[in-house]
Amino acid sequence: MDFPSDLEIALQADIKHIREIAGKLNINSDDLEYYGKYKAKIPLKYIDEEKASKARLILVTAINPTPAGEGKTTVSVGLNDGLNRIGKKAIAVLREPSLGPVFGIKGGAAGGGHAQVIPMVDINLHFTGDFAAIEKANNLLSALIDNNLQNKKHSLNIDPRTIVWKRVMDMNDRSLRHIIVGLGGSENGIVREDGFNITPASEVMAILCLSKDFQDLKNRLGNIFVGYTFDKKPVFARDLKAESAMAILLKDAIQPNLVQTLENHPAILHGGPFANIAQGTNTIIATKMGLSLADYVVTEAGFGADLGAEKFLHIKCHYGKMKPDAYVIVATVRALRYHGGAGKGVYEHPGLDFVKKGFENLQKHIENAFKLGLKPIVAINHFASDADDEIDFIKKACAGMDVKAVLADEFTQGGAGMTELAEEVVRCTEHCGNSFRPLYAVEDSVEHKIEAVAREIYGAEGVSYSQKARQELKTIYRLGMDKLPVCMAKTQKSLSDDEKKIGRPRNFTVTVREFEFAAGAGFIIPILGNMMRMPGLPSVPAAEGMDIDAFGNISGLS
Repeated sequence: MDFPSDLEIALQADIKHIREIAGKLNINSDDLEYYGKYKAKIPLKYIDEEKASKARLILVTAINPTPAGEGKTTVSVGLNDGLNRIGKKAIAVLREPSLGPVFGIKGGAAGGGHAQVIPMVDINLHFTGDFAAIEKANNLLSALIDNNLQNKKHSLNIDPRTIVWKRVMDMNDRSLRHIIVGLGGSENGIVREDGFNITPASEVMAILCLSKDFQDLKNRLGNIFVGYTFDKKPVFARDLKAESAMAILLKDAIQPNLVQTLENHPAILHGGPFANIAQGTNTIIATKMGLSLADYVVTEAGFGADLGAEKFLHIKCHYGKMKPDAYVIVATVRALRYHGGAGKGVYEHPGLDFVKKGFENLQKHIENAFKLGLKPIVAINHFASDADDEIDFIKKACAGMDVKAVLADEFTQGGAGMTELAEEVVRCTEHCGNSFRPLYAVEDSVEHKIEAVAREIYGAEGVSYSQKARQELKTIYRLGMDKLPVCMAKTQKSLSDDEKKIGRPRNFTVTVREFEFAAGAGFIIPILGNMMRMPGLPSVPAAEGMDIDAFGNISGLS
């Protein structure tokens, strides 16, 4: 008998009115801003820094992503349910999914099986409109830039060739990556090159996720770098007087969204920046909200630990003044087979030798955790194709590194399959002595910060710079941006900057091809390789398999 789809499970759920879920967190139902019966926004007044400092933060990360799948969100949701099952007051605080991939190849991002956040369809579609608000704020700045180019009377003398700000849209559409705007004569603007990124790649998204309050949001929006004048002076969004209007468009989006799991436990979804070109984690505000309302907060960071977790620790923890009390690394037997050399059609079947070889990837992520002052727990996200000898090997290999590996059965069993992991997480928050130690200080040179991440986290032997990168590095120093954290932009598929080097690459250097900086968000972006900021649709998009009937019932969405 086939296992029901995620959508079928979600639609059969006994979903509660959101005020009932809010009641579990002692939120007054009159304070909620309702978006129907099953989702609501929580006002910022519920953030309590004193309470937040006493709650326990659990960071869920993973090995390097593979086509075989790892399941950080599913494990995070299941762990939240498991913690509540063992009597802990816990809440999952996660990212919102991007709309584009839902209709492409990736699908939604609301968990899976019996470990989902609901209402799944709403979450994967327009939800509460946060992404739309970010899109509008981003594109307002684009409109103000082009208007300033057109308006000679109040012109800032911006050189159109230097403008780095792009428009965004939350849909996979490769044809918009590189475009020409301003065609059609003098009344239609200045002709120049432009393009679109997908909404999660917008710096406005990164800013929303790193802002501590509304005033901080406005300040960061004003600090967005736009380009240069013809006499080489930098232009920021504040020079266009854009920050207040942009903030107005984000007045609701800044409030976290409350939903529930299939087991009717609270979950907060808020923000969703990319994890390769941005920090890849939910908002500081949402995490602080969760820590204010519960005793345990389960959160995640995008892609593998070399990207999402590293940035969570060096960027989010830096600005949010927080650090994790427990650190969970998710791995699957299938993914370890892949890292061990098993290709498609092979990694779906037992293969202990592949697992032994692929374990080197997990081993490196475990070693990195210890370097950062964190003792990890490994969650083996269980699949039916896992063989007992493969699971036993992983557990014994982890034990040899003084790390506990626990089987996670959230997909088929929900919270009932996560109580062992939940117990281990609680034990670790109390006895592991986790105390995050950054690999660098923000005051260090840019080169030192990059070197620290590349050598210690990736395992590189060194870092090289293109001539273009060296010139851009001089600009970063000249503008005084060098005292910011680094947000390394590289492939998620490998510890190196070469996606083909799976497992645990050795004897390699990474190359910084160019630099960008997100002056508003507050980080420098060394770019290692080509970064895709506007995905395209696959040859057979998921959209083709979706349907909606006359009664509004949706099928094919996952």
